[in-house]
Amino acid sequence: MFDNSIFSILSDTQVIDLNAHKYCTVFRKGQVLFAENAMPVGLFCIHSGKVKLSTQGIDGKEQIMRLAKSGEIIGYRALVSNERYHLSAIALEDCSACVIDKTFFMDLAMQEPRIAQQIFKLISNDLKKAEDKIISLSQKNVRERMAETLLFIKATYGMEEDNKSLNVRLTREELADYIGTSTESVIRLLSEFNAAGIISLEGKKILILEHDKLVRTANISY
Repeated sequence: MFDNSIFSILSDTQVIDLNAHKYCTVFRKGQVLFAENAMPVGLFCIHSGKVKLSTQGIDGKEQIMRLAKSGEIIGYRALVSNERYHLSAIALEDCSACVIDKTFFMDLAMQEPRIAQQIFKLISNDLKKAEDKIISLSQKNVRERMAETLLFIKATYGMEEDNKSLNVRLTREELADYIGTSTESVIRLLSEFNAAGIISLEGKKILILEHDKLVRTANISY
């Protein structure tokens, strides 16, 4: 599972040692991988499935900050800074993940500067995405953010075999929690997009019919 990860640089001996310092488990849909305000115990490596990382606002409303998929690692910022998690990781569907022991991983990062460099790059990318989201929230209206979110989900999780359906099932509430709007607004906008022929709705399944129109609606320039 480490072929395309930050651990691909490790020698066979190091991989064997790493495997001896990890445990793997299955998380059912809705189950918490790690909870906000808990202290990290290790590095989470998603083997299969999809995960949302979110926080609870003052009013108790969830705010989804990031979406993760198989092959990604999560929880590294709190691990490196030795701070409590500022987000919770929750399975969007049944998934499996391995947890690498905290002490072992930190020692490994000290021994292999390239591992540390990759972690720094991930943290830097997270900061860039957070800045982009702040800009989107402050400068784009909710219609543009809705379209942008559908494109982001497509880029993150890809499409099903029909090459139209988003390869993830998110509730209307989860979409609202990611965009930063009300569930009612999401329902209304999806209906409008559907009526305009930009997307098609089949239960929780969302099919993208007109990618270019969605890009224009999102007010994205390439």
